[in-house]
Amino acid sequence: MIPYGKQDINQQDIDAVVAVLQSDYLTQGPQVPAFEQTLIDHTDAEYAVACNSATSALHLACLALELGKGDWLWTTPITFVASANCGLYCGAKIDFVDIDPQTYNLCPKALEKKLILAKAENKLPKVVVPVHLCGQSCDMASIHALSLEYGFKIIEDAAHAIGGEYQDKPVGCGNYSDITIFSFHPVKIVTTAEGGAALTNQQVLADKMVLLRSHGITRDKALMKPVSGLDMDAQGNWYYQQLELGFNYRMTELQAALGVSQMQRLNQFVKDRQRLAHRYNKLLAEFPLILPMQLENANSAWHLYVIGLTVEDGLRSKSKLSQKALFQQLRELGIGVNLHYIPVHTQPYYQNMGFVVGDFPHAEYYYQQALSLPLFHGMTDAQQDEVVSALIQVLGA
Repeated sequence: MIPYGKQDINQQDIDAVVAVLQSDYLTQGPQVPAFEQTLIDHTDAEYAVACNSATSALHLACLALELGKGDWLWTTPITFVASANCGLYCGAKIDFVDIDPQTYNLCPKALEKKLILAKAENKLPKVVVPVHLCGQSCDMASIHALSLEYGFKIIEDAAHAIGGEYQDKPVGCGNYSDITIFSFHPVKIVTTAEGGAALTNQQVLADKMVLLRSHGITRDKALMKPVSGLDMDAQGNWYYQQLELGFNYRMTELQAALGVSQMQRLNQFVKDRQRLAHRYNKLLAEFPLILPMQLENANSAWHLYVIGLTVEDGLRSKSKLSQKALFQQLRELGIGVNLHYIPVHTQPYYQNMGFVVGDFPHAEYYYQQALSLPLFHGMTDAQQDEVVSALIQVLGA
């Protein structure tokens, strides 16, 4: 089976992890700060906070922006559920903005229309989470302009997009957002096995996320508060204080060491993915398929390569094959296609909140005709040719 994505681990990565196993620190040592510095160096962001998952990083980002009960978080329906769940963790209410039917990212025009209505109803969002689907940045300049007009904060969910660019700047630089989130799951561009990070240019947000990442505990005497009945001067270096209700969202030294090693190959990872994506574009140009559309001012990191079945008036054009049949037949031929994503608002948990099929038609249409083809660093031309040959066989192209 040719998988839709997988990690690329070399001997340097293995040696880096083994070195940590032989060191004095398996957690809370020097590797996490070193990994955070590689993210800062790559993105030009001021601060990076590494976490045990991107979901944890999203949660910390929401808390740092003081999202809470009675507030609204808006995101796109075409994403993994974590992009919305992070708001629920904070007690906020969730709503969605339909996608651009060409880029599949959150649509700025749909966002503006929704904001106009929300302002009239006094239901403006406190936080908007644009998701850089497949590795291509959203139109962040337009979204940021709306944030200035309507007063919401922005968390870029760039789980797919490390190594991507927008307006000739690296995704994560924070030019148009408050916080950016990366994921380092094994199928992502860079992996730490499990892991994530939050990047920001605002020290107050970084400090808040660092505090909450580790139980809300500090050993920084400058942050400590007087405790009634306790002689603070008598407290030694063992002393710490819990200032807030935090979490154990720390990344281990093992994960961070792997990340430091992987980041040395980020540019090559992205370059190889871009080559494979462009090769798909050429090989599939004459197929009865919709190929990924790329913005002129964005340079995708190509985490995913998503095709769409062409549809005219509700009927399949040229090919009568259904999405389900195409998926199953390609799997039977050893092609590990997948589908990213089921619209979040159609999930039973969100249906219980009142969302219904029909709420976000562009997102639902995308789901009915999308399919992710295999794309990963280390994929050979021969493997890619096998994917294309299987498509020819199944589609009859």
